[in-house]
Amino acid sequence: MKNALAAAAVLAAGLIALPAAAETTLRITLQLPIKSHLGQNLEAFEKEVEAASNGELQVEIYPAAQLYKDSEVPQAVGSGAIEMGVASITQFAGTIPAVDIFYVPFMFTSEEMVRKAVARDSPIRSSLDEAILGTGTRVLWWQAYGGAIMLSKDAPLKSPTDIKNKKVRVFGKTLGEFVTATGGVPVMTSGSEQYIAYQRGTVDAGMTGVSGVKSRKLWQVMDHITVTNHADVEFLVLVNEKFWQGLSPEHREILTAAARKVEDDLRNTMAKIESDAFEAAKAEGMGIYVPTDAEMAAWREASAPVIEQYKAAAGDLGAKLIMEAEKLQK
Repeated sequence: MKNALAAAAVLAAGLIALPAAAETTLRITLQLPIKSHLGQNLEAFEKEVEAASNGELQVEIYPAAQLYKDSEVPQAVGSGAIEMGVASITQFAGTIPAVDIFYVPFMFTSEEMVRKAVARDSPIRSSLDEAILGTGTRVLWWQAYGGAIMLSKDAPLKSPTDIKNKKVRVFGKTLGEFVTATGGVPVMTSGSEQYIAYQRGTVDAGMTGVSGVKSRKLWQVMDHITVTNHADVEFLVLVNEKFWQGLSPEHREILTAAARKVEDDLRNTMAKIESDAFEAAKAEGMGIYVPTDAEMAAWREASAPVIEQYKAAAGDLGAKLIMEAEKLQK
């Protein structure tokens, strides 16, 4: 009796904790620095999820390619080596060539077109999400990265004649075909390795989103930005499908709601993110060059064959996506 009374007294005093609800940890690999807008987007997701789940879901972010390079993420997530990861959509082009619709030169020529293409009920997005799910990986949300710009050292790349014979950093097959069509030599380089590639002269020029210039401080190794916006750069936040199905319906609902919120928040602030990045680059001494109408026409004409290469590689799904994209152009 004395022991029972003593135990009751200890419990009442809060000295014995009741068993806590089991935690589920979601590790996310990211190739960009945590201070990049993609990293900040993941941190916002972390806060939403942990608050809504009362700590039952814990999110751990591993930025700056600590665990996997961009090209390794689809396999790592699909195999279950890690629960979640962020990768450029073009990293699926090896198995699903149609994903490169966003990197076909000048396919999406305005922010309005991009928004329509990536809307959750869009035939383009829903078709790609479904195709990616077949790899064992679920797309939880899309992360906007902005338009693709060109980087160079001694002078801006005003027209295709300026890129002739130059080695150009690319991060996808179709972007490589764009470089080849316009006279350059594509060099596949992951985002986490491009600073060193520019610094060492492994490449003469490159392409990225302007926000990457800011987050990676590329003004330290490159001098000029040419605003071609020849492609729309999209990243995907992925989750292993087997892991996803093992979660409770309540936890899946929490993750889905958080993903939708942070996706919309990022998409709605992307224009300001890009504007701030251009200003930061300019403040650091980079030249910002906007091609003339005639120069843009030359870029479009030189890169026109890429769309036929895409159609040949992307099959029926690619043909469907081209048709849907052309509807948005009208």
